[in-house]
Amino acid sequence: MASLQDRPPPSTAAIAIATGIIAALGGYFLGQASSLGLFGTVETPVSKDAKLDDSSERSSDEELDDGSDEQQELRSFPGNNEECKLVLVVRTDLGMTKGKIAAQASHATLACYKTFLRLAPESPILKRWESYGQAKVALQVKSEDELEMLQARAVSLGLCAQVVHDAGRTQIASGSATVLGVGPAPKSMIDQVTGHLKLL
Repeated sequence: MASLQDRPPPSTAAIAIATGIIAALGGYFLGQASSLGLFGTVETPVSKDAKLDDSSERSSDEELDDGSDEQQELRSFPGNNEECKLVLVVRTDLGMTKGKIAAQASHATLACYKTFLRLAPESPILKRWESYGQAKVALQVKSEDELEMLQARAVSLGLCAQVVHDAGRTQIASGSATVLGVGPAPKSMIDQVTGHLKLL
């Protein structure tokens, strides 16, 4: 067996590969530490005029007014210990695959979260939902009319309600309403909108 002194020095390629691996691992672990808040948190200001902008999907409620009434209702939750959840109502009449449903539900979750952040970033409802695991429930409806009626009911109660429309690149027609996201909100308010629906 050759001793360390007898071995030739590593090649430039070996050094470059080792450096790349170390940099990638270091970046990954720094990113994880940052996402866990180990370096402190940096608050990014959210513009009141920010729009939900996703080129592949769009929300039917992108053009919201200043939301002052909604913002007031969303903030009025101190002292209430009720569970908060986000409901995803999926249209079953479209015949979407499980993967497509998962993608559309993800779009609805993000749309609701971004809207809530814009309207009431300091809301106790949002903070409770974030702190306790971001509870989500998937329910089903059989038509676009049902989806629109649920959205109208949610909005009338002052809840965040976002409908996702598909871009039409894969399985269904462009512009089809696929999923309604409602919340996050206290369970009792969500149940007023979706209490009669079946689980997906």
